[in-house]
Amino acid sequence: MPLQFSAAHSSRINKTKPKNPLLQRSSSSPFLAFNRRKPIQRSQSKPETIDSDDDLFGDRLDDKGFVTSLATDLNLRDVAQIIRYIRTHMFDQVPEKGGLNSTRIAKVLNFRTSLPPMITTAHVHAMIQSPTTTEREITELTKAGTIRKLVIPGRGTGGSSISEALVLVTEWENVIRESKGLDEELVVKFLQCLQDRPLALTLPRSNFTAPEAMALMSAGFLTSSSQSMNSANIYAKPNASISGTMTSLASISKAASGSMAAVGGQGAIHQAGGSGKGIGLRRSSSQLEPEPQKEASRVLPSTGEFQLALPGTGPYLWLLTAARSHLVSLLGKSKYKEIPVDLLRERWDGGVAADDATSGARKSRGEFSGTLPGRTRKWKQFFGLGFDWVLAECLGAGLVEVFETGSVGRGVRVV
Repeated sequence: MPLQFSAAHSSRINKTKPKNPLLQRSSSSPFLAFNRRKPIQRSQSKPETIDSDDDLFGDRLDDKGFVTSLATDLNLRDVAQIIRYIRTHMFDQVPEKGGLNSTRIAKVLNFRTSLPPMITTAHVHAMIQSPTTTEREITELTKAGTIRKLVIPGRGTGGSSISEALVLVTEWENVIRESKGLDEELVVKFLQCLQDRPLALTLPRSNFTAPEAMALMSAGFLTSSSQSMNSANIYAKPNASISGTMTSLASISKAASGSMAAVGGQGAIHQAGGSGKGIGLRRSSSQLEPEPQKEASRVLPSTGEFQLALPGTGPYLWLLTAARSHLVSLLGKSKYKEIPVDLLRERWDGGVAADDATSGARKSRGEFSGTLPGRTRKWKQFFGLGFDWVLAECLGAGLVEVFETGSVGRGVRVV
């Protein structure tokens, strides 16, 4: 037998190769009893937060009938009393332990004091059931000199516009008397003009001299009434009478580029109603400033009318429009844009815990989970504006509807 033939080549014995223990499957593995499933795909973005309030009121609320009046005081008999009631219940009291420092409290109180004593007509309609009776009573009290109307043009569109406001004549007169920028003679003259025209919304320019008109405009009691756009003049050529200034656009367009005439001339600021006095122009001692009477007569035309106004109307309108928009946005967070009044009140207050014995006991045990009032939008932006006041404003303006549910009290929905 040759040596090259040995048992190593002819035998059928094969050596087993070592296998990877991780790839071996054994029937005794403890992981075989579990069902195999795909791994969970985790998104990198944050999960959507679901409001717990929407889970509680996922369905539409039952509608048992509309609520036409929000007045809760049965002693309110006429429009004058309702105006006083609305004025005194506009803001909530400043909380003693609400996270407001002395500087913030002073700012809140000063802002409240600076607001004019006016109430929108829509708010009054929300407190009385019959609109026809309300308008008739407003007209009678206006003729009697008890209240006075104030027109606010260019604020909103449609039913939600702030077109008219009501002011008690006594409060209007107190504001005029307390004004520091008016002398006594002008105050008496202005009050007499208002008493002679209880229904007037404007006053003729001929009633006041140019310095008197400038003083009343600076104090905020008069504004320059410009011609409003209508179907007759909307396509007319723009000029001084339509634009509300004495600067003609035709003369500006013909001026050379880069010249003083291209920007309206030296008196452009005065003609536009500004208070500039020749900014950037040098004058010698012989070129004295014109007298106030001549300067005012040059700026203000002798013909036309002044529109009545009240100082502080701008901040009041800003607060009113911002509060309306915020309340409607809170309703928009719900699925059907309708929630109970109590839940909407909680959202307006910012989730602040109630000031009762139960909440006080929870706070003493360390279970207080509410937000401090000073950190909520109600006090940071709206200076403590009351929820009932804002709800009446939105209801009178036609932005929301209040209805009876029969189970969870009253409900509110966006119109």
